[in-house]
Amino acid sequence: MWQHNYEPIGGSLAASALVAAVPIIVLFLMLGVLRKPSWLSALTALASGLLVSLVAYGMPVSLALVSVIYGAAYGMFPIAWVVFSSIMLYRLVVDTGKFEIIKNSVGGLTDDRRLQAMFIAFSFGAFIEGAAGFGAPVAVAGAMLAGLGFDPFYAAGICLLANTAPVAFGSIGTPIITLAAVTGLPIQALSSMVGRLCATISVFIPAYLLFVMVGRKRALEVLPAIIACGVSFAGMQLLVSNFVGAELTDIVSSLTCIIVMIAVLKLWKPASIMRLEHDKPGHTAATQHTGRELALAWLPYLLLVIYVLAWGEPAIKKAIDTWTNGLLTSALSAANLSGLNGIAVPGLHNLIQRVPPVTAAPSPYAAVFTFNWLSASGTACLLATITSALFLGLGPGPVVKAYKDTFKQLSFAMITIAGMLGLAYLMNYSGMTSTLGLALASTGRAFPFFSAVVGWMGVFLTGSDTSANALFGNLQVVTANALGLSPVLTASVNSAAGVMGKMISIQSIAVAVAATGMTAADESRLFRFTIKHSIVLMAAMGVLSMLFAYVFPHWVPALPPK
Repeated sequence: MWQHNYEPIGGSLAASALVAAVPIIVLFLMLGVLRKPSWLSALTALASGLLVSLVAYGMPVSLALVSVIYGAAYGMFPIAWVVFSSIMLYRLVVDTGKFEIIKNSVGGLTDDRRLQAMFIAFSFGAFIEGAAGFGAPVAVAGAMLAGLGFDPFYAAGICLLANTAPVAFGSIGTPIITLAAVTGLPIQALSSMVGRLCATISVFIPAYLLFVMVGRKRALEVLPAIIACGVSFAGMQLLVSNFVGAELTDIVSSLTCIIVMIAVLKLWKPASIMRLEHDKPGHTAATQHTGRELALAWLPYLLLVIYVLAWGEPAIKKAIDTWTNGLLTSALSAANLSGLNGIAVPGLHNLIQRVPPVTAAPSPYAAVFTFNWLSASGTACLLATITSALFLGLGPGPVVKAYKDTFKQLSFAMITIAGMLGLAYLMNYSGMTSTLGLALASTGRAFPFFSAVVGWMGVFLTGSDTSANALFGNLQVVTANALGLSPVLTASVNSAAGVMGKMISIQSIAVAVAATGMTAADESRLFRFTIKHSIVLMAAMGVLSMLFAYVFPHWVPALPPK
């Protein structure tokens, strides 16, 4: 069994961390400085990561290659799968002409482009995040905004910025559930603390979006709507996370926000309407469509909501997984790879040993690929697409065309996702990520701030708050206990601050570019646009963490006595 060494460069943590950061530096240089496409940047960073893992860390070649394959497989399923399926649904709606009706109905709520952006990118996007997660909000909301006539670049950028507030509770609370499982901390304590952290920032995100989009003066013209949007979402996020639980936080918060926004848009109008340059003033075509036409146009997204909610319901998900795991167990029993609720990755599972301080005691590093193909959110999206085609009276031809067009649109994005997840898993299994985490954890009393940096870095690398929690959650707890801090706070900060790295993860950028119809040349531009906002919001969460640690420690949920 190969054992981790977190200080391979002369026993120095600082020197080792500098070497471990080489793939990240390469990624920043390729994408942000040299302005190369994201797929090429990801593959170049992956190549540099392989070199570091083999030469500096002494990782056996077989373990390194299998960890890359494992990560790339996870990038394809479930991440690329849900993005692919949601974009396929969108293309079917566009190809059938239904999106024009959707566009007109949104215009019927408001002609103002600021309010449309806030409603779709923040309110509707938060609902998709809560129900599906894994890139679907950026894919769906970004495509909708671009279809409504927004500049594709700003449609992508706004959706990436908006996809921060709900991410910690996304996909029916999966990141918090994972964090509780990894750390052994009570899930309700984590849900409460993450809710307090996120709600403090969420209330300002709608204003932040519009400040970025149109500037302070034009944003303040719709201040009543901004307040209604931010307060309704953040207030319900705080209440549900603290008194109900993590699973329903995003669903209830986003639905509340949607209802409040619809009421505001119906009852209040800004003094001046902001339109795009090519808009026709006063043109709202919603009244030109019958109720049946509107219902059929919105039916695919209604079915998407129904399927995703049903698939996320614990009892249904458990029943589906029990059946599919039974099939999987039968298929793998001959290879002795079953009984793990997934596939034990050959040549990697339990062949690496993690050691303190990353873990409390030396322990094998599991590698189990969960292939819940039927209960995955992507499958729910695909079923919504097929069902929509049946209700709309379409034959197999339009569905096949949507599939082909989606594959062509997302081909390079899927290469990017596979490459980045391959790099992330390589850095995890080689110990490189733990080296970086330990270096940040050595900051002493400043650690509450740098715990935010750890979570942010984890999501930047993996593109997933769930993965970042699985990666760094236990490190946050171990470090907090050593420093006399609350482990509930630092573990929660890992998740709450991690979401700020979502907008700069190369996977998210690739999805946003593909969904809005931009070219690969726009990826580096979008990265440079989002990174400054990502750092600002991450730093804000770090400051908030310091306040909870040293000024308001009584507001941190206490652990029950042992």
